Amino acid sequence: MEDENNRKDKFAEKIGKKSSRKLRARDEDEKGLWYGLGMFGLVGWSVAIPTLLFLVAGIWMDNNYQSPYSWTLMMLVIGIIIGCMNAWFWVKRESEDG
Repeated sequence: MEDENNRKDKFAEKIGKKSSRKLRARDEDEKGLWYGLGMFGLVGWSVAIPTLLFLVAGIWMDNNYQSPYSWTLMMLVIGIIIGCMNAWFWVKRESEDG
């Protein structure tokens, strides 16, 4: 019984947080097209910059070190993964704020 009441309290608290966030978002000014384009650019650059940096590092490693594996491809994949994690961080941060 106490477990069910505790679960109901958590559910009510969760609903309260979501509704207050929704009301706060309605009260704020509309962010508009430029905000959306800026966010789009932020996400794009947060993926592109690490990808290009790791790609350049991979090309440099392939030119300077002999290896049976392609450092360019490995560093490209690592750069994309880090870029996606970076973009996820920014999108999550923006969604929590607004």
